[in-house]
Amino acid sequence: MHIHILGICGTFMGGIAAIAKQAGHKVTGCDANVYPPMSTQLEAMGIELTQGFGAEQTALNPDVYVIGNVVTRGKPLMEEILNRGLPYISGPQWLAENVLRDKWVLAVAGTHGKTTTSSMLAWILEDAGLAPGFLIGGIPENFGVSARLPGKPALDPASDSPFFVIEADEYDTAFFDKRSKFVHYRPRTAILNNLEFDHADIFADLAAIETQFHHLVRTIPGNGRIVSNGREANLDRVLARGCWTPVERFGADAGWQLGALHEDGGFDVLLEGKPQGTVHWSLMGEHNRLNAVAAIAAARHAGVAVKDAIDALSRFANVKRRMEVKGVANGVTVYDDFAHHPTAIATTLEGLRRKVGSARILAVLEPRSNTMKLGTMKDALPGSLALADQVFCSAAGLGWNPAEALESMGGKAKTFDDFDALVEAIVAEARSGDHVLVMSNGGFGGIHQKLLDRLA
Repeated sequence: MHIHILGICGTFMGGIAAIAKQAGHKVTGCDANVYPPMSTQLEAMGIELTQGFGAEQTALNPDVYVIGNVVTRGKPLMEEILNRGLPYISGPQWLAENVLRDKWVLAVAGTHGKTTTSSMLAWILEDAGLAPGFLIGGIPENFGVSARLPGKPALDPASDSPFFVIEADEYDTAFFDKRSKFVHYRPRTAILNNLEFDHADIFADLAAIETQFHHLVRTIPGNGRIVSNGREANLDRVLARGCWTPVERFGADAGWQLGALHEDGGFDVLLEGKPQGTVHWSLMGEHNRLNAVAAIAAARHAGVAVKDAIDALSRFANVKRRMEVKGVANGVTVYDDFAHHPTAIATTLEGLRRKVGSARILAVLEPRSNTMKLGTMKDALPGSLALADQVFCSAAGLGWNPAEALESMGGKAKTFDDFDALVEAIVAEARSGDHVLVMSNGGFGGIHQKLLDRLA
């Protein structure tokens, strides 16, 4: 089958492309913006990319067009598909019908931590010899790719693994299907990490998102398992609307708990107050420790012993763009992080502050997500950036003034309309021993390497 993917360079659609290619399909695709790491991954797989959404692409004559949720009415290619009655389907539906059917799906949902927790869970299953398939909104360092089909499990190499780990996004499916992506996946095991208001471009309020999570809960079978954050009242409210599946909670006074934190960053895992073992790793922040216990609980439902899951996490290598060190130049360390929501920004800074102590942190922010562009959460930015010593914010493409939003931070915060001026200001401020934390959910003009080159 030949599939042509519209919006192929998004992390989700790029993952579908990888899986379809592995399954033996011919895959082509198009997008308006192409940047690493997804573009690099697609090119390495030999997938032909077309820039833009021109109607002439129908000459490729694919069997079906797979439509990403970045595609809107008015795109010439989409209009040609509709006018000619050509076959099309959303990405999540294609995945559900062609890959997830008959699989034991382990889905990770939540406003924050989906990518990291999915990566942890996939790695635990992999380390246990279960060879899971996965589709993750980032590139786990342990695998080097964001998606793959299930492989041959060590205990049964004659068949494919039944397990598939998926990052379960609450964003809408496509312009013709406004349900959240995750309602298509029908998981047997589901992690509900947390729940906050986000995606202000498609959700009116928190209640609207809670309704989508409720729809997800409705799809989980009675012999499945829900692993839910016990600290989240919003998730408790979702489950109170109706739940037909056993629930295990983590992070609260009962269920899975965080034990003692060790000086080397390791921590103890408790279940109902009983010690289960110690995770030895270098990841920063309590949020990652909560992600870990959620992944351990979910893996146990799939048959992985707790001690084995804990041991596997000692070899977990994190995810690209999650506090990823891009390089060091003249004593200045430059990090790349995906944080694009005030809560994620605050959590990332808290973890880095714990790591570097009193060293200076220069926070560099590109408010690029649809929610951030709308300015819905601008009032929360000063508080989320409080642990930074200096803040540099890009004002390009915003419908609101970040200088006004960050005014309460005084001279500690600076905003820039011009990209080159932003880079020069950071370079002028940085000195040996500083940590430059770049936060964006896009390519940010390749700012990381530009900073390293200028600092050198």
